[in-house]
This record gives sequence, structure tokens and C-alpha cells, in this order.
Amino acid sequence: MSQLELINGAAVNLGSIYCIGRNYAEHIAELNNERPDAPVVFDKPAAALLHSGGTIHLPQESDDVHYESEIVVLLGSGGRNLSLAEAEKTIAAYGVGLDLTARDWQQQAKEKGLPWTLAKGFDGAACVSAFVPAAECPPADDISFTMCLNGELRQQGNSSMMLFPIAEQIAYISRYITLNKGDIIYTGTPKGVGKLNSGDQIELNLLDKIHATFTVA
Repeated sequence: MSQLELINGAAVNLGSIYCIGRNYAEHIAELNNERPDAPVVFDKPAAALLHSGGTIHLPQESDDVHYESEIVVLLGSGGRNLSLAEAEKTIAAYGVGLDLTARDWQQQAKEKGLPWTLAKGFDGAACVSAFVPAAECPPADDISFTMCLNGELRQQGNSSMMLFPIAEQIAYISRYITLNKGDIIYTGTPKGVGKLNSGDQIELNLLDKIHATFTVA
């Protein structure tokens, strides 16, 4: 079973991996997507998880794998039909990660009305840092992060920029799916996504408390 690391040395068994799409207005604009009326939810298999220090192996059949850096929320408890207040209390820790997307596969699937699973769920497509306890972080609406590619700042965001705040994402998912301890949620990416190439070096930062690095093979 996959585990998630906390900065205090503890570990939590991974539950499910949920992701929120189209949650930053400028990212929606850069991809010419339609602004959603509710959170866009999809998931990734546990096999997609890749910890900091790992090597990203790009799928040979895709010519256009994009990085999307995101705040990742670790749940310390769960439930069904959670209120916003209850949802916020489930947040145990924050990390930062990459929702990797085979953009060419995704576009082909969208054109045919098919699922995105292969485009979003290939091995290593859910890169993640260690996690810092929520008690050591600012409120959920003021979590900042950055992503650098080969030493150049490419993405920076703050949870205050989200169309659907973190607690709202958790509550929304819980209306349809029972959430559990160990579940993680990738909360959406800001503008600045782009293609990865062999040899790229990626550095993620969350609140100057968490740093994660990944190398592209």
C-alpha cells in the first residue's frame, strides 16, 4: 500500500486520489476552456503516485505531457454530505504536487466524449511532496505555492485565487463519494502550464515549508 509522508516523520496510508480541474480563472483562459458552474472532479489510480526525488518517465506514446502544479490536501478524516465547516475540519495537512497530463491523449478523449483516465492516470502522473500539518499553516484560503522548471519560475498561486475554495471542494465531493482518512485532493492549477521534456528539473515550494524536486527522464 502506498504511503504519504509528513514532515515530522510520520506516514499515512494513501486512500483515494481526487483532482479538481478548471479551478483558476487564468488557467481556464489559457486553455480556452469553459468556466464551470461546479467543481470538475476526476481521479487518479494509486499507481500514479510519485514522491519527491522521483523520476518522471514520460509515456512513449504521448508527445505532449504537461505539468500542472497544485496544492494537495491530505484528509485526516472523512464522511458523507459534509457541511463546509465539517469539510474544513477534515484537512490534516497540505502538500504540493504535479497533476501531469498527456494533453494530446486528453484532447483525443474529449473530442470523442471518452474518459481522461489514461491521460491523467499513467504511472508517475500524481507527483507529490511530503505534507506539513494544517496546524502549522495559514488558513485554507491563504496557502501559497510555486513551481520552477530548470530554475525558472513558471507557476505561482494561492488558494485565495481558486474559483472553488478547498472546503467547498471537499464538501462537494462528499455529496457523491464517501471520503476517508488518507484521501488526497489535487486542488487545481494556476496559469503557466507547459510541456515537459527529457532532462527537465522541477522544483516545487509550499509556504517555504515544503520543497519537492522531480527529474524528467
